[in-house]
Amino acid sequence: MPKATALKQYVTAANKLLSTYGKSFHWARYFLGKETGLQATQLYAFCRYLDDIADQPGNLGAKKLKSIQNIFNNYSYQTGSYPEVDNFLLLRQELDLPVFAVKDLLEGLISDQETVLLLNENQLIQYSYKVAGTVGLMMAPILGISSKKAIPFAVDLGIAMQLTNISRDVLEDSKNNRFYIEKNFEKISSTVNLANRYYQDSFYAIKSIPISFRFSILVARRVYRKIGYKILKKKNLENYQRSGKIYVSNIEKVLETFLSIFDLISLYLINKNEDQIQHNHILINEEINLNERI
Repeated sequence: MPKATALKQYVTAANKLLSTYGKSFHWARYFLGKETGLQATQLYAFCRYLDDIADQPGNLGAKKLKSIQNIFNNYSYQTGSYPEVDNFLLLRQELDLPVFAVKDLLEGLISDQETVLLLNENQLIQYSYKVAGTVGLMMAPILGISSKKAIPFAVDLGIAMQLTNISRDVLEDSKNNRFYIEKNFEKISSTVNLANRYYQDSFYAIKSIPISFRFSILVARRVYRKIGYKILKKKNLENYQRSGKIYVSNIEKVLETFLSIFDLISLYLINKNEDQIQHNHILINEEINLNERI
């Protein structure tokens, strides 16, 4: 099959994945422009591919993830073994995406292959960095973020979104022996509030994104944050259990998109709290030296 045809088929499949499994990102992608939106979709498809492998039964997922991990650890790979990896490597070469981010991501996904029991907030943040903050690192070149001071805040947005996922999926995760947080509403609520700290920190990086992309990131940030607010409105575990998986409706997305206009204005008016932001990054640095990765 010609490369151009294969790439077109891959892009079509990636768009379908995004519209099915990443509804909030799919909505925000429309504000990125055609080329950047396509690159972001390709990155999402690769990360989704790895995530789907991690969800495979038995030890199938672990074996495949470790095989892919060896590709990035040894820089030795025969193209064609994993078409999704082939497409990602092309994207990485085009944009110089950080390979250590992929290594950290794979490490996080591999840790999910056995019973997961996170014991404290530090472990929760470090895990969230590995499986989602790393995506922020890889998105930075796609969005044209060149300032090293801004990149940690892209990590913050990834962490915030993962904390939102964890807060929303407590029941589903527990069925798969993944206990990221305790199954009680007090802990779920505190995790949503923790996510909000990272959403707030991520806000300051947006000034370093090229103007044409800022609104899209503000929309994605606000739409995903809305999930957390909807969780808090459940008030107790019984209501939370009855609600099923929480999503943001299309009407709510339109409203959050409109409100993002005010975020764009306030972006230039709010001062950042350097001490608090530094504290949040220290939690990551206790296991992973973030400074070496930017």
